[in-house]
This record gives sequence, C-alpha cells and structure tokens, in this order.
Amino acid sequence: MNEWGPALAVILGVVEGLTEFLPVSSTGHLILVGHALGFTGDVAANAEIAIQLGAILAVIVFEREKISRLLSGAWQEQKIWRSATATEPLASWADRIKTSMRSHPNLWFLIGLGIAFLPAATLGLAAHGWIKSHLFTPQTVAITSILGGIIILIVEATKRTSQAMSLEQVSPIHAFWIGVAQCASLIPGMSRSGSTIIGGLLAGLDRKVATEYSFFLALPTIIAATLYETWKARGTFTEQDFLALALGMVISFLVAWAVIAAFLTYVQRHTLRAFAYYRIMLGVLVMLVAR
Repeated sequence: MNEWGPALAVILGVVEGLTEFLPVSSTGHLILVGHALGFTGDVAANAEIAIQLGAILAVIVFEREKISRLLSGAWQEQKIWRSATATEPLASWADRIKTSMRSHPNLWFLIGLGIAFLPAATLGLAAHGWIKSHLFTPQTVAITSILGGIIILIVEATKRTSQAMSLEQVSPIHAFWIGVAQCASLIPGMSRSGSTIIGGLLAGLDRKVATEYSFFLALPTIIAATLYETWKARGTFTEQDFLALALGMVISFLVAWAVIAAFLTYVQRHTLRAFAYYRIMLGVLVMLVAR
C-alpha cells in the first residue's frame, strides 16, 4: 500500500490521533507506519505533517471553554493594563511587569505561550528542511525513542517540588524553559508532547498542569508548522490527495478528542513510566527490524 488515498489517510489519521498528545512521538509513529506500508517520499512526509491539523482541532474543541475565557480575559486585561499605565505615575518596567503578572494572569499566559513557541519555531525554520531530508527515517526514530524513554525514566525518578499547580501559575520563565525543551521534538521520535511535558516537570509544573500546558502550546506550534508545510507542499498534492488529507484530518480529530480526555485522567493518577518502557521496547524492535 504505497499510494496516497482514503485507506492510507484513515490509517495515518488513527495513528496521528492516538499518538499526538502522548509522550511517544506521533511523527515517529507516522514515519514507521509509512515505511511499513511503503508510503515514503515527499508526499508521505508532507501528508504526515499536514494530517496533524486534525488532532490540534481536537484540542480547540476539547478546551473551547478555557480558550474562550482565556482570550476574553486577556483582551479585557490588556485594556485595563494600558489604561493604568497611561494614568498611573511612572514606575520601573520591572515593577510594572511584576504587578501585571499578578493582576493579569490571562494576558501573561498568552505572552508565555508566545515565549514558549519561539525557540522551536526559530530553530525549525532554520533546520526543518535538513531534518526532514536526513532524519525522517526509522533508524532515527528508533534511537530517539530509546533516548526519550530513558530521559522520562530519569525525570520520573527524580524528586521535584511542583511550583505551578494550575495553568494560571505558569510564568513566562516556566514557559521559556518548556519552549527550550520543545526544540528536542524537531528530531523525529523525540515527541513534542513528551519534550514539553518533561520540560514542564523540570521547570516545576505539576504533572497534570504540564500535560495541559503541552496541549495549549501545541496550538500555535502545530498550526504554524502544518499550514507552513501544507502551503509549501501544495504543488505535490492533487485534488484527490487533498480530499484524502481532509479524511485523515477528520479521523485524527475524532481519535485525538478521545485520547486527550483519557490522558488527562491518566496523568492525575500515574507517572509516565509506562510510556517510557513502551518507547524503549519500540526503539529496540525497530532497530532489530530495520537494520
């Protein structure tokens, strides 16, 4: 099965929806499934990236109430901040920011997302072409799956004190370090979700908060990457290809919606060790098969 069409779109949509928000790397799984089915090359790489949009739409629907409150709250807060800045006596910018962070949590949450988005976006623009040409291979996925699994086990074995027990407590400093951690996910197999959740844990976020923050950070990250790659690859797709792509997005949306709810419940009661063991076993298996 090496022709891009509805059957492949359904398979890739299921794989994408199942793996996008788990710390196991959706891109890595799409690469492995694509190679197993003989679906490789530019069309495959572009389809695997574009189909992620369905999963990200699931986050928007699942978190729609929080997103609505966040955006409306940030809009009101920025108006209040601008008004206060214009009428109050001049103070240092450091004092203004400290005061604003306490009184305008929604606005600073959005600012933090922008800060977290920038490192991977900047590095991705500079290196993604090379990464896609050289690292979208089963061998790379095998190595990074094992490496990522080991990192998860080390972090889970380390005692930490959680500083942020809710999304409102995630500061721009937390966001910056999560954004730095997300850079690792540019390498197939490292996992965007895994990198940002582990980055959040190391930065001092509670496990559930780190997981939910990873969902929110996926919004600008995946939307930007998907639209950019789809636009660049528009000449490689036919009208029928786009129809299949839309089908894959719908499937990934439906599957991801169910996975998001289940995963948030899971991380409230369990560590990420099960995913680490899965990653290591998958990496070893791929090394044995692909050598």
